[in-house]
Amino acid sequence: MLKKAIRRTGRRSGLIATGMGALLLGMGGCAGEAPKPASTVTADQVRSNADKAFEKLKQEEKNRAVDSGVVPY
Repeated sequence: MLKKAIRRTGRRSGLIATGMGALLLGMGGCAGEAPKPASTVTADQVRSNADKAFEKLKQEEKNRAVDSGVVPY
């Protein structure tokens, strides 16, 4: 009889601990910051960034050609 009472008490405290853990996790999840919306990039911004990268690439190619003595095409 005593063993049954101990088992019930053990199960009950296990359920209570599980419930408290779930409650704390739920409260922590709700208290966190909301995700920030992703920034939208316009087609003009993409085009501008691509143009800048292309100009930089052309300049690097020009510098390499001067350093190696090869005439650029």
